[in-house]
Order: sequence, then structure tokens, then C-alpha cells
Amino acid sequence: MRDLGIYVHVPFCGRKCGYCDFYSVKWTKQAAVDYTAAVLRNIRHYSEPDRMVDTVYFGGGTPSLLTSKQIGDILGVIRRSFTLDSQAEITIEANPCTLSSEKLSELRNTGINRLSIGVQSMIDSELKILGRVHSSERAVQAVLDAQSAGFDNISCDLMIALPGQDIESLRYSAEKLADLPIQHISAYILKTEEGTPFDCDDIKRRLPDEDGTAELYLEMVRLLEERGFMQYEVSNFAKKGYESRHNCRYWKCGDYLGIGPAAHSCHNGRRFAVERDITGFISSETQQVTVTDESPCGFEEFAMLRLRLKEGLRLSDTGEHRADIERKLPPLISDGYAESDGERIWLTPKGFLMSNSVIEYLVF
Repeated sequence: MRDLGIYVHVPFCGRKCGYCDFYSVKWTKQAAVDYTAAVLRNIRHYSEPDRMVDTVYFGGGTPSLLTSKQIGDILGVIRRSFTLDSQAEITIEANPCTLSSEKLSELRNTGINRLSIGVQSMIDSELKILGRVHSSERAVQAVLDAQSAGFDNISCDLMIALPGQDIESLRYSAEKLADLPIQHISAYILKTEEGTPFDCDDIKRRLPDEDGTAELYLEMVRLLEERGFMQYEVSNFAKKGYESRHNCRYWKCGDYLGIGPAAHSCHNGRRFAVERDITGFISSETQQVTVTDESPCGFEEFAMLRLRLKEGLRLSDTGEHRADIERKLPPLISDGYAESDGERIWLTPKGFLMSNSVIEYLVF
């Protein structure tokens, strides 16, 4: 039996950011109570006492809006329903404004040992454009408080290609973030998702063009690696040994179980998704799911996910597709999109920028 990761989608936000397309609803005290009870029911429903869980991830939304007791209750039921590895990586995403010194100490005591803090920018004017409620000063304090509470595995989010962003403002944010006592940075290119408030002409005309976005991305990769945050995936950078074990599970076709409205799973040979409906999730005895793939992790998906990682794809894993891939590879190498040592293929930062097109050409 393979080990398992558990993802808990916490769909609450204090305020929805204009760029966000993730499923979330307004937090209320009663909704959080009812939601937590539904999560506990569902974890018990999927119980496999002999199954080893070695990663747990509370994502959202803003999971840190739950009380420490609610987080602790969820982890307690996971421990009783599965075998939780003593060295499990247990992550919670958090908004800086929800992290007091007291809350951080409480979270640490529940078993949370990794924080993912949604900083996004270290420039207050950019945070205002994004609709974030925290300031850069508050973000710094949250990281320092987390360190004082005993967290030694802290990730921060950084967004690039923001409206009006240039190389200098990106460098400022990246350098300030890299100077903090953190071990991991997730850096995302802003995308205007259809139907969000950012999906409008006023925002779109202020965004960097394709060349400008490429320049920002490549400069960010250079700067972060210079500071010891090595790129290990398209959007993720870590100091040695601090790669996100849970997220790597996704990219390596590992088994994971998603709990909560809008959560996805690749579990026991099937992919399935929970409806984006907190009311239905709370009222149902078990979460309502739709099977999206009866046979996940076929060659194309496996190769696509592996090529998102800096370690790349082993040619020995490509089977009957090897000759075709090796035939397509030379122009990608000569144009600077990929590299190979004869045993593996991996994309360069330039290739990551065009990863969808490059992977489609190479694999499909």
C-alpha cells in the first residue's frame, strides 16, 4: 500500500482578492463550526488505519481563519483514522493578518510544522492593487513571529507580472523576501482568470506584455537562486532539503485524498473532485464527488507532470515513446528550452516559461 497525502480545502476568506479564482466563501463562526464537523465525518468515512499518511496540507481560501482547536481536531481524527508518520510534513496556508504570536504557538502545538504565508509582494502599493489586507510590515512580522514560535519550515508566496510592476520593483520584493528567515518561495505569474474582478480592460492594459513577463520571470529565477532558493518546479524555489513534499506528491503522481468543497483527489486508482458547494458539503453525510479519471497517471500525464520539475523526466521511463521524444529534443535544446544528459530531460527557466507548449510538443 502506497503512502498517502491528505489535502483539506478550507473555503473561507475574510475578503476575496480580485485575482483569485479558487473556491471560497465569507467566513462566519457558525459556518466554520459546521464545516469542521463535515470534515471530521469525511475523514472517518475514508479511514484506512494501516495507510501511512506522510503529508497533510490545509489549503484554501484562508485555512488560518479556523481556530487552532478546529485544526487540532482535524489532525486528531486523521491520526485516529490513518497512521500519521511521526515525520509527516503538515502545512497550513495563512494570511499574515491571521497570524498572531499566540495563534502561531497554538498551531505549532497542534502538530503543524510548515507554514505557507501569502505575502505576494513587499511593496504596499502593489498589495493594495491586489486587494490584500496586510502591509509589507505585517508580513515581515508574521514571519518573525513564526520563527519565534519554533517554525523552521516557512514558505512565502510571491506574485510577479503585476499591474505596473517592473524589474526594480520585482527585485525589491524578491530580495526583501529572500532576506527573511524562510526556506521556501512559491512565485506565481499573475493570470487574469475569467469572471474575476481582474478580468477587465483597466487591469489588463497595465499588465506587462509577454516579453516583459518573461524578463521578470527570468530575473526572479536568477535572483532567487543567487540567494540560495533553487528552482525545483516551474513556480517553486527552496533551500536544500525544504522542497514541499506534499506538492511534489502531485507532480510525481503520488496518492492524495482531498477533503472539502472543490478539493481534488488522486486516490486508490481514480481521480475525483468534490463539488464547489459548501452548503452541500456540510449537509451531506459524505462529500459528493465526480470521478474525473478512471485511469489516472498514464504516460502523457506522468511525463507532463515530471517535466514541471527541474529534475525532469528519465528517458528510461518513456518506454515506447523514447525514440519519438529523442527525435523532437534537439531543436528544444538548441533553442535553450530544454537540456539533457542522455539519461534525463529537463526544462530550462526559459522552457518553464513556455512549459505548456514545450511539453505538448515533446510528449503529445
